[in-house]
Amino acid sequence: MNKKFNIDYAWVDSFWDKIEKKLDVVAPQIETPFPYLIKDGKYLSRNAYWWTNGFWPGMMWLMYLQTKDEKFKTIAENVEDALDEALYGFEGLDHDVGFMWLTSAVANYRITGNEKSKNRGRNAATILAGRYNPVGNYIRAWNERNDGIDRTGWAIIDCMLNIHLLYWAAELDKDPRFKHIADNYAHTVMKHFVREDGSTNHIVGFDPETGEQNEVPNGQGYAPDSCWSRGNSWALYGFTLSYIHTGNNEYLETAKKVAKHFMSKVDNSGVPRCDFAQPVEPDYRDTTAGACAACGLIELAKIVPEDEKDFYINSAIKLLKGLEANCDFTLDNQSILQNGCVDYHNETFNLPIIYGDYYLMEALLKLKGNDILFW
Repeated sequence: MNKKFNIDYAWVDSFWDKIEKKLDVVAPQIETPFPYLIKDGKYLSRNAYWWTNGFWPGMMWLMYLQTKDEKFKTIAENVEDALDEALYGFEGLDHDVGFMWLTSAVANYRITGNEKSKNRGRNAATILAGRYNPVGNYIRAWNERNDGIDRTGWAIIDCMLNIHLLYWAAELDKDPRFKHIADNYAHTVMKHFVREDGSTNHIVGFDPETGEQNEVPNGQGYAPDSCWSRGNSWALYGFTLSYIHTGNNEYLETAKKVAKHFMSKVDNSGVPRCDFAQPVEPDYRDTTAGACAACGLIELAKIVPEDEKDFYINSAIKLLKGLEANCDFTLDNQSILQNGCVDYHNETFNLPIIYGDYYLMEALLKLKGNDILFW
């Protein structure tokens, strides 16, 4: 193990070992190709177009990196094949193609050199680039729905994780067009989403004809002017990754500002509230926000000067300690991390969500030194 930080690596190993032992048994038992939420201890599936479908193969690639056990590679590749229904069906795809194919096909290509996987990633990057509106420099989020709300000009903070598919495609083909789109979107997020104190909007609406900001709708947080914690973590990790891909110091400073805001709102439990401005009661928490933020904080700790490292790595450990207290390592429950929250206003509280497990595993492998950057 490459011991980069002054932390308890025996604890890291012990935490990971409990996850590995569980998945060694549970992973082959999961029958659905697209696990999302848990019911009665078993994962329920979504259709092929659902935005979280890349996290399960991502977990399997992380397991393969650590164990070299072919069964995890096989599971990941089977899910990648199943995702072709969405990739070539196209109709239901939106801005979240990065979440879907960075941790499935692109991960496969990075690890094995699979040419078919590389081209799946290219196709997904082209789809994402096609959602870019150069008038306003934003990537359109959702597609039209049957609820009468015009979302043509809506962009969301989550896409700060999707744009790394564009950085990958630009580097792969030595063609900067996709990078320009990613950079333009990141600058739009800095200007319109990230507030001076490091808090963030979830959704910003633009006039698709003029590019002018015209609304800040409420999203999955408590209110339009509050700060949804997972959205804040998307910004934290997303801007850190944008700095890694580009070396643009504006991204690094933005990531640091968001990280300091995020950690200022996390109490001694180490588990973020669903929204940092929500009422004191009911006290809804979101472990998935902590898991994603931990990944960004660890990467920041690798980047910043020596005299800044302790804040970021100690913050990551605080979150991971809180997450460990919310894990289920038994074999009766197919999920690991509990007490996630999908949406403050949708009564989706205190439940396991697949991306919580993914980011928890990614964070631990970052500390173990046996990871590659999937994003």
